[in-house]
Amino acid sequence: MDKLFENTSIKRAYFILALPVVMSMAVTIIYNMVDTFFVAKTGNPNLVAGVSQGAPIFTLMIAIGDIFGLGGSSVISRLFGERRDKTARYISGYCFYASITCGLVVTALMFIFQTPVLHMLGASPATWKYAREYYLVIAGGATFIIFGLSPNNILRTEGLAPQAMIASITVTGINVVLNPIFIFTCGLGAAGSALATVVSNVIADVLMVYYLRTKSKKLTTSIRETKISGKLQREIYAIGIPASVTNIMVTFATALTNRYLIAYGANSVAAMGIAMKVNTVTVMVMVGFAFGAQPLIGYTYGARDERRFRETLRFDLSVVAGLALVLTVLMMVFAPQIIRLFMRDPEIVREGTGMLRWLASSTTIAGIIMVLTTTFQSMGKATPAFWLSFSRQGLIFLIAIVVLSYFFGYTGVLAAQACADVLTLVLAAFLYHKYQPHFKK
Repeated sequence: MDKLFENTSIKRAYFILALPVVMSMAVTIIYNMVDTFFVAKTGNPNLVAGVSQGAPIFTLMIAIGDIFGLGGSSVISRLFGERRDKTARYISGYCFYASITCGLVVTALMFIFQTPVLHMLGASPATWKYAREYYLVIAGGATFIIFGLSPNNILRTEGLAPQAMIASITVTGINVVLNPIFIFTCGLGAAGSALATVVSNVIADVLMVYYLRTKSKKLTTSIRETKISGKLQREIYAIGIPASVTNIMVTFATALTNRYLIAYGANSVAAMGIAMKVNTVTVMVMVGFAFGAQPLIGYTYGARDERRFRETLRFDLSVVAGLALVLTVLMMVFAPQIIRLFMRDPEIVREGTGMLRWLASSTTIAGIIMVLTTTFQSMGKATPAFWLSFSRQGLIFLIAIVVLSYFFGYTGVLAAQACADVLTLVLAAFLYHKYQPHFKK
């Protein structure tokens, strides 16, 4: 592992670590597309809208899992760079069992507060039945979804990105098979889509535990190796919570957008649900490279290797921005054809085309923001990481959608994310100038 992080060329090390994560994101894209495809094939706009309204709950599960997955992996990477392998091992054990405990608590809370949460997500009388079906199954599987983020991210700190990728491919493959069976053959509809997600995550979790126990030399699954200091726990949460805020804000932004769009009818919500899933293609590619580089950035920062740290960051920015730009152009040009793959309703195609183009217009900017956010996480800089995570689809997005919808109505709702991205980029540049590392010679 040390040879990969210290002696291998930046480009080679970057792609060795990042490409398996990108492949994982690619299969996640397939999962998202398949899920949306089969749900849309029911031909029921209310069902599609209901699943779109319930989908932020799955994103919330990912966000909570990121507290331990990204928070733990950030601290572990820096400790490996500092040659504190035993401490890093205990952190992996702590995150392993803390994520399971957290998942059980979340499941209980989601069942208790299901009605107010569904109202918050914007479920209407027409979509309530479908949103609730999806919600209840995802809530029941919360422990498995939340736990999976811990071993998936921690494996990559030891250079075991290919094993994490195999687990992600397994999730998608099983989901692709189970989706049509549960939705159509079993007649479960919205609940069937959620059940396919939960079952595939359970199987992937088993596979990742197997890799941790058989392939890893520095990480652990032992409950006896979980005791860490309060200081280290605070470090995990200081990075993990801002990292999770990114996904929580995705949930917030999706729910807020749906609440503004429901006034224009279920078709508008359904069209936005499809457009958001399609835009995930670009987002997932950026996430793959940004998070794939995180162990390398964290290791070089912990090792105080200034040259290697700065070269990695520059290369990461160029790759993410370049690919995002290419994918943006493709989505802008082929937006009508892409939306038509999911639903052929002329109104949904027309609305979805405009929505997808607005979403795609600022994804390159979002990629740059994402790289800087993961860099702050890798460095253990909780404050700037939190503000970037909280702002893009949280505070700044809230201000943008309220102001733009007031002055421009429907078009303002569609333009809110692009406006928020531009403003957040300004904030990101300011924060990097203030918090960039100054290595002591």
